[in-house]
Amino acid sequence: MTTIEAIRPKIKSLEGMPTVPAIVQPLSSLLRQPAEHVDLEKVVELVSYDSTIAAQCLRMANSPLFGRRNTETVRSAVIALGIKRIEAILLGCCLNRIVPADCWSIDPNTFWRHSLGCALVSSRLAKMIGYPDPEKAYLSGLLHDLGILVNTLACTEDFRECVEKARQEHIALHCCERERLGFTHCESGKILGEHWKFSPDVIAAIEFHHDATRADSASDLVSLVYLSDLLCRVRDLGHGYYEAMGVDFAGENAWLTLVEHYPTLARMDLARLTMDVDGAMDEIVAVVNAVFGMQSS
Repeated sequence: MTTIEAIRPKIKSLEGMPTVPAIVQPLSSLLRQPAEHVDLEKVVELVSYDSTIAAQCLRMANSPLFGRRNTETVRSAVIALGIKRIEAILLGCCLNRIVPADCWSIDPNTFWRHSLGCALVSSRLAKMIGYPDPEKAYLSGLLHDLGILVNTLACTEDFRECVEKARQEHIALHCCERERLGFTHCESGKILGEHWKFSPDVIAAIEFHHDATRADSASDLVSLVYLSDLLCRVRDLGHGYYEAMGVDFAGENAWLTLVEHYPTLARMDLARLTMDVDGAMDEIVAVVNAVFGMQSS
């Protein structure tokens, strides 16, 4: 059996996981269109259908990050936030409904800070090198750790031990998963991505974001997410603990893959991208706080 087939029996709860809530597929498809083609009124209509998502959008639009205090309608909130933040709130709200509070092994705020950080870096890196679909890079970065939600639900106690071992030994989480579970969140995330009918290239980014060399297709997108995930973890925007790792980005296979297709990357100032990660923290925290219904600071 393939690795994916071998782990399916171990993730029995996967089949009990809900499908994507009704508004997610049409709203997500709408938001991923080119900005000039997005029907703003349709976005407002769909957001309004879900009271939780509408409330989170209003809360974030009124946060100090946007300098607003009197945003009272969903329409004005959608305009204030923009398409990317709406999609982040949409996916965050829907995915948060899946995991009960007492199942989390990783602090959920930390999990979402890493996911959103990776999304922002993936999108910015994509734009800097001329990758043709920065929005897909953003979405793939946002969803790359989907398997952590699967493992949290499917094997709660064993996964909790993986997280604790990774934290104590300062090593990557997927290494502990491989040893303890026999599979990683990359593989289980692929299963959920297929279950939710994500596109093949987004699924590839989820499956190979810790081993870009194994990607047979969508190698540029996989490499973007791989590097963005790595950069976030190096900049203390990982899973809530220190990872002892030495990283030479210019020597990474994912970097070399992108340089081959996008030569401008070879001349890029990595310090600038690192500053982008640090500079995005206010926005990342604001989005996470909105999703979790907390007061923005």
